Amino acid sequence: MKRNKKSNKKQRKNRRLKSCIQRYLVRTIAIVFILSLLLTLPLRWLNPFTSAFIIQEQWDQETSIMINWVSYDNIASTMPISVVASEDQKFPEHWGFDFDSLSKALNENRKQTRGASTITQQLVKNLYLWPGRSLFRKAVEAYLTIFIEILLPKQRILEIYLNIVEFGPNVYGIDAASRLLFSKQASQISAYQAALLASVLPNPKLMSAKNPSVYV
Repeated sequence: MKRNKKSNKKQRKNRRLKSCIQRYLVRTIAIVFILSLLLTLPLRWLNPFTSAFIIQEQWDQETSIMINWVSYDNIASTMPISVVASEDQKFPEHWGFDFDSLSKALNENRKQTRGASTITQQLVKNLYLWPGRSLFRKAVEAYLTIFIEILLPKQRILEIYLNIVEFGPNVYGIDAASRLLFSKQASQISAYQAALLASVLPNPKLMSAKNPSVYV
């Protein structure tokens, strides 16, 4: 009888522990999901006033960097086309990930693996995360990419990306890039200038759109 009582107590204790863990997991998942929605859904209507990369740049160099927002309609039509052609040609079709490019990048025999991130992934990285190639960062990036793709139209994703991405040292957003590099408004840049800006995106701190190298 005593053994049965002990066994029953142990079973009840295990059930309570299992139930407690399940409740904790459900609450944690719910909290993460709600926080993810709060981070991404407002972008459908509200413009971000800064980004994680800009904050880091300000912290490292003790400089002040502002985003001068330009609506999609006030950006030269060749600029989004240039960025898609240069960075992510399957952008209109995919749901945040280009698995063909990723497979090719992983199977290439190169000292330095080329990037296979889509524009949406780059937006998530610039807006919320930090530089690096850790598995944890990539996992968070992939998770938030799904939310961005589901909740935002493609044109809105491009609009936000063009307004926060770095085009040169301390030059963030298409408005600043157009004015500082070409002395023009974002709506006035030529197709050639748009192509130059798109071509430096892989490494804007080393490559220049204003004084392009032969490589650029």
